Amino acid sequence: MKILVTGSAGFIGYHLAKKLLELGHEVVGIDNLNDYYDVSLKHARLAQLGIDPDIIEENTPLTSNLFEAHRFVKLNLENKEEMAKLFEKESFDAVCNLAAQAGVRYSLENPHSYVSSNVVGFLNILEGCRNSGVKNLAYASSSSVYGLNQAQPFSTSHHTDHPVSLYAATKKANEMMAHSYAHLYGIQTTGLRFFTVYGPWGRPDMAPMLFADAITHDRPIKVFNHGKMSRDFTYIDDIIEGVVQVLLHPAKTDPNWDPAVPLPQSSSAPYRLYNIGNSKPVALMEFIETMEKHLGKKAEKNFLPMQDGDVVSTYADTQPLEKTFNYTPSTSLNEGLEAFVTWYKAYYRT
Repeated sequence: MKILVTGSAGFIGYHLAKKLLELGHEVVGIDNLNDYYDVSLKHARLAQLGIDPDIIEENTPLTSNLFEAHRFVKLNLENKEEMAKLFEKESFDAVCNLAAQAGVRYSLENPHSYVSSNVVGFLNILEGCRNSGVKNLAYASSSSVYGLNQAQPFSTSHHTDHPVSLYAATKKANEMMAHSYAHLYGIQTTGLRFFTVYGPWGRPDMAPMLFADAITHDRPIKVFNHGKMSRDFTYIDDIIEGVVQVLLHPAKTDPNWDPAVPLPQSSSAPYRLYNIGNSKPVALMEFIETMEKHLGKKAEKNFLPMQDGDVVSTYADTQPLEKTFNYTPSTSLNEGLEAFVTWYKAYYRT
């Protein structure tokens, strides 16, 4: 297939593009390379895909020097005209939208960037699919949509009407927008609610990188809610396995969907929502101890109260994904953090 991967210089986008290319698909990657975090890390990921960051030009396709079936375009999702041109020119078989303004805490400081990227940008993706006849769309949602819901494990059958951050609200909006286009235009849309992804080439604003950097450089780590938190940490390779399966098997209508009792995870339209996680929540203090072991160094801990927009625990019910796609995460926390620390030490030469 010819597949558009948005956010291909990002953590998950890079890994997905690489996997799809290795499987023999043609990949067009786009990313705006914004400076939400260190752009040099994004450039380094692109270099792994054969894209020379020194010759990237805005809105100009650049062919990989490692994968002949890969091209990259520096492009903003919010750029309606250029996005329309891209869809018209390329005739994609499928789209995986991973581009977004990420970060729960950052959304408290810069709300407008979230609406521009995550809502306006996603609308341009949907319109591109509609106008160019793309019927296969997978997109990143987030475990953040569960908000104030405390019934765990989080299930896609739960309603998600009480977000606690604007980031979560934009991801909820994406799910609703996708349903309307599935209903109106028959676009097969699958939303994936990611649960705390970690691994090599990860984001610097996420806990694994923040902790590794602080511990390595003898700075205290910030431990929110006094350490009484847990996360469904999911290794990147396990995430990518699930995303590829979804792309290869786009959403279908649910013949058992009842409009009198409308469950939110499917529809009479070709629409699906899945949790994608490890389904094994890990206590934050256990995560820190495991990282300390692989770094060979103890962390100085600064225990802090809960932050606005955060949640105490995440725990994914992934049974629907397991049943439909035989999705089974296989990487233990110990294995995943060992691989992450090995990459971290090599990349940052610590």
